[in-house]
Amino acid sequence: MSYAAPPPAPGLKLKLCLMMFLQLFIWGAWFELGFDYIPSLGFEKWQNAMIFGAFNVGALVALFFSTQFADRTFAAEKFLGFSHLIGGLALLGLFLLPQAGPDGKLSTPFWPFFGLMLLHSVFYVPTVSIANSIAFAHLRDPAREFGPVRAWGTIGWIAASWPFIFILVDWSRVPAFGEVGFVDWIGTALGTAKEGVAKTEAQRYIFLVAGAAALLLAVVSPTLPHTPPRPATGEDSLAWLKAARLLRHPFVAVLFLVTFIDAAVHQSFFYWTASFLNTDVGIASNWVTPVMKIGQLAEIVTMLFLGYVLKSLGWRMTMTIGVLGHAARFAVFAYYPEQVPAVLINVVHGICYAFFFATVYIFVDAYFPKDVRSSAQGLFNVLILGVGPFVANVICGELREQYTAGGKLNYPAVFQYSMFASLVGAALLLLFFHPPRDAVSDRAAAEAEEGAATPAA
Repeated sequence: MSYAAPPPAPGLKLKLCLMMFLQLFIWGAWFELGFDYIPSLGFEKWQNAMIFGAFNVGALVALFFSTQFADRTFAAEKFLGFSHLIGGLALLGLFLLPQAGPDGKLSTPFWPFFGLMLLHSVFYVPTVSIANSIAFAHLRDPAREFGPVRAWGTIGWIAASWPFIFILVDWSRVPAFGEVGFVDWIGTALGTAKEGVAKTEAQRYIFLVAGAAALLLAVVSPTLPHTPPRPATGEDSLAWLKAARLLRHPFVAVLFLVTFIDAAVHQSFFYWTASFLNTDVGIASNWVTPVMKIGQLAEIVTMLFLGYVLKSLGWRMTMTIGVLGHAARFAVFAYYPEQVPAVLINVVHGICYAFFFATVYIFVDAYFPKDVRSSAQGLFNVLILGVGPFVANVICGELREQYTAGGKLNYPAVFQYSMFASLVGAALLLLFFHPPRDAVSDRAAAEAEEGAATPAA
């Protein structure tokens, strides 16, 4: 059975944009506030580590099982819908499970909570790769068209988190609307956040919002363009293994290594930045998240121009600039931690994500065989969502202990590790990443020959 992308159907891009919007909305609704909410439920340190590590486990499961089904057994849009149905129900369980104790504080048994988080992660993480594969399969020119479509995922991430600025307002301490001028009213509202038990109770709604979005995407998924599997037998029956064998090519192995480095550096940004902006830069706690969102706003703009940049600079230079964006940001954090530059430098997040991670996804689609692309995306997502963040969390934890003295963390010292790691990744790309110019055309010719030899579906 062969599959070729049909002519664009009416509303195709609209459906793909909606898919990306909901896909990232789910993740963005709980991820950032989750690092504050989950530890407030009274879990021990190792239990919190296991809960947050469930996402990393999901990346490994995605590689060996989930994307295998999408590549070899089930139509991608059907697998997407089923995964979000199960994952969405797990999120609703995470919302319902915590109960208020006699003191009014929320608490929950660890193992059921961890089990629900693991269930959600195992079914959600594969959908990141599968959503990309669906988009790539139906876009005529992915290098040019993927950026604007993927930008709607970033919009979804932003849209999911901003409402909680208002959900977390302590409205009991805000004057009734109309009692004071609008400017004074909105200023008071945004500066009056819930605290203690009330804050924890409000934060639990991150899982309700995320779960509702997941169930909506489960409903939308069957309406997405049909993307059938490509069955194979023999040594090619395991899609992830066929994808992994391409690591024998030096340029793929180099990209794999740099992806690991960049994923770890990217995670270190989330590990350190919120507390750094609050304690060392002087950003009020309720405005730390909006300041970090400057990066996502810049990402939207960058994604719109990604296709032009790729065609102008090529794979190697585009990815190298993306990695160097991290080095620039951590250099400012380390050597010039003043409020204005520390805030404005977050603009480079758009370059860091679009020019490297999004470009990696496009590169995988261009260079890997069509029948293993979901698994190939999963192969790199093991690094982007799994191994890289896990290693970064471990290293950052060790650095925190090593560079904390008198209750204060030496941020300039720890930021230099991330900066130098980025410089190493950029150097590896410049010196050793040289994909063959004819690889895409050779692969396309091979697939065309396979299609000619195989009766069309």
